[in-house]
Amino acid sequence: MSDLPRQTDNAFLGEKLKSGSHEPTYAGALSFMRRRYSRDLDGVDLAVWGIPFDASVSNRPGARFGPQGVRRASAIFDGDPQYPFQADPFETLACVDYGDCVFDYGRNADIPGHIEAQARTILDAGAHLFSIGGDHFVTYPLLKAHVAKHGPLALVQFDAHQDTWDDKGDRIDHGTFVGRAVREGLIDPDKSIQIGIRTHAPETCGLEILYGEEVELLGVNGVVELIKDRVGDAKAYMTFDIDCLDPAFAPGTGTPVAGGLTTREAMMILRRIGDLDFVGGDVVEVAPAYDHADITSIAGASVAMTYICALAEKRAG
Repeated sequence: MSDLPRQTDNAFLGEKLKSGSHEPTYAGALSFMRRRYSRDLDGVDLAVWGIPFDASVSNRPGARFGPQGVRRASAIFDGDPQYPFQADPFETLACVDYGDCVFDYGRNADIPGHIEAQARTILDAGAHLFSIGGDHFVTYPLLKAHVAKHGPLALVQFDAHQDTWDDKGDRIDHGTFVGRAVREGLIDPDKSIQIGIRTHAPETCGLEILYGEEVELLGVNGVVELIKDRVGDAKAYMTFDIDCLDPAFAPGTGTPVAGGLTTREAMMILRRIGDLDFVGGDVVEVAPAYDHADITSIAGASVAMTYICALAEKRAG
């Protein structure tokens, strides 16, 4: 018995906020990349937080299971130097899995306030926040929380949809949050850009739009240059709707649209814009019920991992 490795169940029993856990990918409690579940933010650089809300979808529901799916898929990444960064981000970042947002599912009108208030608690403790949705409406209260701390932000949005449909300010709708955020002064449209768009909304609200076919024509380096030119040195928020990816790479989502990015393209772009001044980010609209072999959950976990690795790389200099 003395020769058996010690099973740590790092999500509950991990002694350090940094370093990997080296547990089997098929066993143990499934936090995000085996990070310790904790609401103690003392000394924490990064909190990963789930928001299991999908009551604002216009097509297929199911993104409430996104945080579970992304956590499950993330287990395969734990304990190794992450490709292509050749480093474990948790050697640099003290990180916890903060669990999920708490709200009463029967009181939808109250949910945005709960998301914003709980996000503010994390941000006020000094932690960088990366959130896992949930449908894309959750980005609206997340933006409000981040703007309360940092002021108006540039938005870097990866998406198949512009999310600028009509909203008089009283809707809970995943297709209107961008226009609402512009009208409320949460984001600066002159510094904001949408990448991978493959639908047409009635208005652009002043954001630069990079359509799906333009991504292919420009290539990764061209897309990166456009994003950096648009954002400049502004503080920015990154939101990644998984339907930015082509359905071949993300079938498990509510409103899939053909002609999107590959997972490789997305990861390459995210790495190369990691030196922008991102103050927070999210990945949303992963709906595991429509997935096959965890393809979409793996893509969502890869987006989160790439964002976090780029954050660690920047902090490590």
